[in-house]
Amino acid sequence: MNRFFTCFLAVWLTTSGTAFAQEEPEKPEVQETGGANAVEMAPVEVDGNELFVVRGSSAYPAPERAARIVSDILAVADDSEAKQVKMEIVEGALGSEVRAGGKLIVTVTEADGEFEQIGHDVLASLFSDAIEEAILSYRSERTDEALVDSSIEALVWTALFALVSYLMLHFRKKLPDRIAKFVEKRVSNAQDSTNELVQASAIGGLVRYTLRVLFLLILFVLFYYYLSFVLLAFAETRPFAQLLLTYVTSPIITVLLGFLNYIPNLLTLLVIAVLTKFILKGCRLFFENLEAGTIRLRDFEHHWIWPTFNILRVIIIMIAVVISFPYLPGSDSAAFQGLTILVGVMVSLGSNSVISNMLSGLFLIYRRSMNIGDRIKVGEHVGDVVQIKLMETDIKSIKNELISIPNAQLMNSDVVNYSNKIDGRGLLLHTTVGIGYEEPQDKIEAMLIEAANRTDGLNKSPQPFVLWTALADYAINYQINGYTRRGSLLPKILSDLHRNIVDVFNENGVQIMTPSYMADPEELKIPTQDWDGSLAGAPD
Repeated sequence: MNRFFTCFLAVWLTTSGTAFAQEEPEKPEVQETGGANAVEMAPVEVDGNELFVVRGSSAYPAPERAARIVSDILAVADDSEAKQVKMEIVEGALGSEVRAGGKLIVTVTEADGEFEQIGHDVLASLFSDAIEEAILSYRSERTDEALVDSSIEALVWTALFALVSYLMLHFRKKLPDRIAKFVEKRVSNAQDSTNELVQASAIGGLVRYTLRVLFLLILFVLFYYYLSFVLLAFAETRPFAQLLLTYVTSPIITVLLGFLNYIPNLLTLLVIAVLTKFILKGCRLFFENLEAGTIRLRDFEHHWIWPTFNILRVIIIMIAVVISFPYLPGSDSAAFQGLTILVGVMVSLGSNSVISNMLSGLFLIYRRSMNIGDRIKVGEHVGDVVQIKLMETDIKSIKNELISIPNAQLMNSDVVNYSNKIDGRGLLLHTTVGIGYEEPQDKIEAMLIEAANRTDGLNKSPQPFVLWTALADYAINYQINGYTRRGSLLPKILSDLHRNIVDVFNENGVQIMTPSYMADPEELKIPTQDWDGSLAGAPD
């Protein structure tokens, strides 16, 4: 097991080298003395362990030289099972020759020594020691004892993986269901408050599915590492294990190191978030006291309180986001900045109407043109203001219909407010009738005023009055005007006024000529008797 952990530590350091490289100073490009081309280098590796690196030349490239050295080392290691190997360093025509078991492994030239900035004989001695250690390690890891140890190690990893897999599959069946039920109970209150817009069962199912997928992902990662560790236990399969570990471990270590390097920025973001939260709490406390009357501001309307708080909250959050932007991960990268610009362009192109409605909503809230409960008329719609929101205004029509009008449309339309009291007299309700020229004008005015006095909801003071609005072809158009303070009952009051006008004119035998006629009828078009309330053909 000690041998395994030593190998695993070596693999970890190898795979994490790329992560640490970003913190080390960049090495200058190595070149031949007096030359202009970079020196080609290649590592000599046996069983995944790097012994040393060798340089190449135009006639003998470094990868070919390294492969030839590895092949010779393996040939000597496989040739015998002895626990010792005879190493020799012999001076040859090209340099110091390193021999193992009488076989030439590598020739260290003077150029190799100059490149390493040491004597070639010293470099040959270092190469000899590394080769001897590699051969002895190669032989010891392929003995029967080593095979038994590797098998036991593989069985231990297999048993451990089987136990963990059993526990994972066992908890995968029960734990997600319990967590999902707990979440459903917590979300049930939100479901009731949103009129079942938020479905607790749907959220619980999503949590259950996410946890099960997470369990499978963890099980897959465990299997990946289990397979790598089993392959790492045997010398013959160790290179494949190191390759598998490199694919997963290197990205994980890079992410972990990146997270550790990001901790100072994360603390800065945490401080900004905490300060923003306390500022928002302070603002909310101020507006709550303003609503309760503890704090008073002159000329500040009561219905402005919470819209003003919402606007201030958005401004504070936007300032916090702007301050936090440089501390976000990847904020200085060109990709992140390009994505930010793209999102900004998309928002600016697609939110013209949204911005227009929002600004219009602010104007409606603060310019005092209408309040909640006012009876207004917008185009063809007449109703009571139910809610003034940032994007739209809801009114309830006289037919009990809920109508949502965009604030931009409301700003660009003529709005009649029947509830806003300009003075103390109230609204002036009016209607027009056409009466023939032969009727006495004073009589007609008196009948119209009588009809207005009979109408509930019209004020007796100021008194109703009559205006002549037109001298038409066949009749004079009389307009009866009466004041009322009941703006919400205008349709009913106007209906009663029309009914009373017809009744008064019928009582006095005066025919209403509205809209016009072709000739005088032989008999007046007015009822001659009252209706007794019974339907024609109804049983007695």
